Amino acid sequence: MIDLYTFSTPNGQKASIALEELGLPYTVKVINITQGEQFHPEFLAINPNNKIPAIVDHSVPGGLKLFESGAILLYLAEKTGRLLPTDLAGKAEVTQWLMFQMGGVGPMLGQLGFFNRFSPTKIPLAIERYRNESSRLLGVLDRHLSSRDYVAREYSVADIALYPWLVGARNAYPELFRALRGVPQWLERVGARPAVQRGMKIPNLAR
Repeated sequence: MIDLYTFSTPNGQKASIALEELGLPYTVKVINITQGEQFHPEFLAINPNNKIPAIVDHSVPGGLKLFESGAILLYLAEKTGRLLPTDLAGKAEVTQWLMFQMGGVGPMLGQLGFFNRFSPTKIPLAIERYRNESSRLLGVLDRHLSSRDYVAREYSVADIALYPWLVGARNAYPELFRALRGVPQWLERVGARPAVQRGMKIPNLAR
């Protein structure tokens, strides 16, 4: 059994989508980051970096504690032998697009969201900088997806990592997507997967 410590953010949704796709048994532990629960000692014992998601895999003797969404995706894929090619070239291709999300798409869209929507002081230079870089990254991905169904040779953890960030960005900044073709088609393709739909609803905070 795996304990998933999560909240309704793109990074949290990555882990729940992967768990749903892989059919692994897990329990949801909601960490309400709007109420500071990520700083509780019990959670810091699992993730000293006070971020979600984190997991504890109780099938490993002593319980394996793991944080960082990209590391969680790779671990789950390696654990099950799915969503990640086993050959070196295929694995490298998936990993590069996973790092593209972790080092580029996530941070840039996250900063755009903060400065555009949540910062108490509007800083036009910051908004412009993160909007432009987000648009550039979307362009890179759109050109790549113009001739393929998924970011690598087949559906993988790279698609799972990108999807929650981009579906949220499409809703928040539709103007960034108007000239795109490959990304919107990919969003529809990935979003039609039942496991993705289930994973996006976790945790169900309405319960």
